[in-house]
Amino acid sequence: MYDDFTAIDRWSGEPIHCTYQAVIVAIATRHADAIDIKFLCGGRPVWIALPHLAWVKYKEQTGKAITDPLAIQIAGHYLKSAIESGYDNGREMYTLSVDETLDHLHAVMEEFKSASAIPMMPRVEA
Repeated sequence: MYDDFTAIDRWSGEPIHCTYQAVIVAIATRHADAIDIKFLCGGRPVWIALPHLAWVKYKEQTGKAITDPLAIQIAGHYLKSAIESGYDNGREMYTLSVDETLDHLHAVMEEFKSASAIPMMPRVEA
């Protein structure tokens, strides 16, 4: 659902096709306490950084873990809403707060109704 989607840019009215590309633990690449989710949006790379602390808070609140497939859906949900609301301004990286991450997580879970309905890791063609 949010690993491969089209969003309509609020300002231009143009459709932007977004596809998931990668999940990277940012502590290894840019010394950040985050998980970076990479998408290609209309051919340009866009990274959504989700803070590690969101994993901890979600586990404390629910006893459940944020899986990689769920993290992809959270990041995609955020990205789609950013494009459609006009917040996307062409930056390459967007960093979410813990609360933003959990808000998008809850929105995704509301749509999917169950963690078992979340698609497995999408296969990325090289």
